[in-house]
Amino acid sequence: MPFPTISRPRPINTRFEHGSDASVSLSSPVTHKTSAQLSLEHLLQGTTPGVPAQAKSGSVSSTKARDAKPRLLLMGLRRSGKSSIASVVFHKMPPNETLFLESTTRIQKDSIHSFMDFQVWDFPGQLEYLEPSFDLEDIFGSLGALVWVIDAQDDYLDSVARLNRTILTVQQYYPGINIEVFIHKVDGLSDEYRTDTFQDIVQRISDELSDAGYENAPVHYYLTSIYDYSVFEAFSKVIQKLIPNLSTLENLINTLGNNCGFEKTYLFDVLSKIYIASDTRPVDMACYEMCSDYIDVIVDISELYSWDHPDRKPKGDQIQEAESHVVLHDETMIHLMEMNKYLCLVSVIRNSESKEKRGLIDMNCRTFQDALNDVFSRSWEQDEQST
Repeated sequence: MPFPTISRPRPINTRFEHGSDASVSLSSPVTHKTSAQLSLEHLLQGTTPGVPAQAKSGSVSSTKARDAKPRLLLMGLRRSGKSSIASVVFHKMPPNETLFLESTTRIQKDSIHSFMDFQVWDFPGQLEYLEPSFDLEDIFGSLGALVWVIDAQDDYLDSVARLNRTILTVQQYYPGINIEVFIHKVDGLSDEYRTDTFQDIVQRISDELSDAGYENAPVHYYLTSIYDYSVFEAFSKVIQKLIPNLSTLENLINTLGNNCGFEKTYLFDVLSKIYIASDTRPVDMACYEMCSDYIDVIVDISELYSWDHPDRKPKGDQIQEAESHVVLHDETMIHLMEMNKYLCLVSVIRNSESKEKRGLIDMNCRTFQDALNDVFSRSWEQDEQST
């Protein structure tokens, strides 16, 4: 076949490369489950909705300490939009198709293989995980962040009350966990009602936590919707808190942007379009949307035309990473350069003098690429060599 098979959603390890010498890897990732995951999964097998399985506390396996993947828990009441968020962000499902998703009846686990391997657990809204029959260590032991989704278009008092109980429990045993609250489905609310809803939810949560003695609990709030880029922006902030080298990456991007005259620069995860770092200038959502859409354009073109011709013979050294730029009608230039198999750098340039120095921009981006790979120590290449 002359063209690769195109499927949606794209697999986690899709690769796009430069020009006609590019290749696309469409192999499915293999999910390796730890003993703790298998134990929790065994507890939930055969469970009917609303009736938790019986578990024995203290059943943590000694292998759990070796599970280095941070875990994101998606929690909230039924029909709050948890599965829709996971499908849109991590599986590239069009937002309109999420209307046909069934309600989650058991824990759905996704292993995300990217620049940083992590797991996403989608919890059923009816699961009473705080009951003594469940082992909290199995659920929260490897947790990086707890993402609680509140339906802003519904009566959210029950959701807020359950969130507060969860926060108080988590803070008692696992105080280092980030609590991220997505006030979701705000696309259907007016600006005034959206602001009132946001303030009311924040006030209710803060008051109860203060009464319990937690004045500065690590709780952060985001207004989100799957019908715009607000959910990607929110997840970007969540993931960035799990990156130990974030300040180093931001300093590198600031230096690059200042030397090249970039107005705004993002370091994107190609598949999810979550940006793991950016310069410290304020985020412009229109600019972010433009850069995110440009990644889709490059990926789609690469999937269509990056097939290996049997008679192709490379002449000289080939640049393996994708490079591309486009000049828009208002003379704004978008510059994209692939950093490695997972990350790409996308910059917005409005300075007319900077746009004329493409060679200098490319050289500086290559220098940034070397520094970036040093920061991450090329962990993806080490993993491939060890297999």
